[in-house]
Amino acid sequence: QVQLVESGGGLVQPGGSLRLSCVASIRIFSTDAMAWYRQAPGKQRELVALITRGGSTNYVDSVKGRFTISRDIPKNTVYLQMNSLKPEDTAVYHCNQYPSPLNNWGQGTQVTVSS
Repeated sequence: QVQLVESGGGLVQPGGSLRLSCVASIRIFSTDAMAWYRQAPGKQRELVALITRGGSTNYVDSVKGRFTISRDIPKNTVYLQMNSLKPEDTAVYHCNQYPSPLNNWGQGTQVTVSS
């Protein structure tokens, strides 16, 4: 069974930074793209950032210029560097395939931005 294990979340003050990691049991280079998603309390899950097989990246407007997605193919790991964090970035962050996420989402990692 495919596993996705996210880590790196935590409590950070506004303006702070975090780096999330996602280790996948699949070969991430074999997928069309890998992505980070987030779900805030009471809201639907949203796509935050993606990186294609070719290395192209795309971001939701609200994080452009602040977040950077990257990957380490030999390690089957996807990263999300988050800078200048805002309270509205508070959510559980998950990684998964894009555009067809696997059904078995990982546990996610909680990011809380608060003073």
